[in-house]
Amino acid sequence: MDLDQDRDVVAFASQPFWLLWTQHGRMRRHAPDFFARRADRTAVVIDVRPEDRIEQADAEAFDATARACAEVGWSYRRVGTPDPVLVANVRWLARYRHPRCRGRRDVVEALLAVFAEPTGLFAGVAEVGDRLAVLPVAYHLLWRQVLRVDLTTEPLRPGSLVRVGRQP
Repeated sequence: MDLDQDRDVVAFASQPFWLLWTQHGRMRRHAPDFFARRADRTAVVIDVRPEDRIEQADAEAFDATARACAEVGWSYRRVGTPDPVLVANVRWLARYRHPRCRGRRDVVEALLAVFAEPTGLFAGVAEVGDRLAVLPVAYHLLWRQVLRVDLTTEPLRPGSLVRVGRQP
């Protein structure tokens, strides 16, 4: 979901390739978890594994992957266990990623005006109009990072401070 939400990522794939190499006289292989292409045409390969679940063979595979990525000019990143608050918030906002939640241009412009200064989510939405009609648009804009909110410290709530992020 993080890759899907990242506006700098234009495409990504899960387990995109097998990396094969010889180590200590035997064949080894590893399929990284993700490959992402960024808007600036750079690439990143990502492995996801919690620190406490990395055994020696895993560490060697990650090192081999990092070296192979460096040889072809790609970045390599290994991430551990994601923050549960962030995961819950991103999972919630992902429900509103579909273009059907985009809303009318006048509603978007009104939300951008209201959240030009940090404002509580529900208070700002209420300034624009009916919460049932406007809130999905606000969530869509949060998903696209046109509006921003701190997704890491606490679950998204009515009083969460929202501000303008990136332009649509």
